[in-house]
Amino acid sequence: MTATAVRTDVYAQVQHFYAHQMQALDGGRFADYAATFTEDGTFQHSPSAAPAVGRAGIVAELVEFNKRFDGDPVQRRHWFNHIALEPQADGSLRSTVYALVVTVRPGGKPEIAPSCVVHDVLVVTDEGVRTRSRLVTHDQLA
Repeated sequence: MTATAVRTDVYAQVQHFYAHQMQALDGGRFADYAATFTEDGTFQHSPSAAPAVGRAGIVAELVEFNKRFDGDPVQRRHWFNHIALEPQADGSLRSTVYALVVTVRPGGKPEIAPSCVVHDVLVVTDEGVRTRSRLVTHDQLA
């Protein structure tokens, strides 16, 4: 398989973008996370949920999803790795990323679950990188 090369500065920009995006998510800063999407961006992170559409929809989905952790002193960390970028004809980037979610509670040992593949369409503009769409597939459901 031959992939079309992406400039190294663009690849580094995407890595930097993902680092800040995941830190916003893991820090519970859902409005900041949603701001990393285009205005009409879509986000489907759970196979049982319909995609959230638009920044307000993404925030609402994350607030609802994270209610399951109310009263639970859990810390979740999303680890993105093996970022494969493919330029698209419209100028966007198709991004395929391996993701692990690490969960830890005070005094506990880190647990890794789920293992996922993140399928993004990214847009790079003068203002930076934005996610146009995200579909997360879960390995345990394959």
